[in-house]
Amino acid sequence: MDQVLIKDLLCRGIIGITSQERTQPQDILVNIVIFTNVARAGETDSINDCVNYRTVAKKVLAFVEKASRKTVEALACDIARLCLEEARVQMVRVRVEKNGAVRFTKSVGVEIERSKTT
Repeated sequence: MDQVLIKDLLCRGIIGITSQERTQPQDILVNIVIFTNVARAGETDSINDCVNYRTVAKKVLAFVEKASRKTVEALACDIARLCLEEARVQMVRVRVEKNGAVRFTKSVGVEIERSKTT
């Protein structure tokens, strides 16, 4: 299956369980792999036959800014559902990371895969 990549989408939003985390937006790094078939788009060279990664990225950014989730797991599931709403998306892999959430780490996070059949 073909893949469309959205790498290192930097979002800012409320995520976490402590009172400090719940009041101040944090950097949230999102990576998305969209599984689709690009054969038709390759033949027609038309955006109408593609998964529009710009549209997906904008939807994810807007969602994360408003979501206010406690866990990266919940946010990753939300983002996966959002991606699967796109007509040509068959499956999606979503990674959500919080920078500096644990001392001595660059980031912590979760990676999930979801499909329209599960």
